[in-house]
Amino acid sequence: MRYSILSVAILAALGLSACERPAVVVTPSPTVVAVPGPAGATGATGATGETKKGDTGATGSTGATGSTGSTGYTGATGATGAEGEKGDRGRTGGDTVVIVPSK
Repeated sequence: MRYSILSVAILAALGLSACERPAVVVTPSPTVVAVPGPAGATGATGATGETKKGDTGATGSTGATGSTGSTGYTGATGATGAEGEKGDRGRTGGDTVVIVPSK
């Protein structure tokens, strides 16, 4: 009984998901454009002010340069490694014959 109810629920979900929903149509509201009115009268010209030049201040002195730091210690050189042993000479081949098949 449990499996039949479960299978019916799965089939119903699959059947309902296959249905096509109608698309929702949204109509945009019209855009309102404000139109400016005619230009107004030109305003009066402002009074001319008096311009004054101020004194320029003196240039400041340049600071002293710092001293150069000392050079660090160089490390010691490592020892040379020892030479490895020589290998044995190879032996001559025996009576084995290798046959490579052709394709």
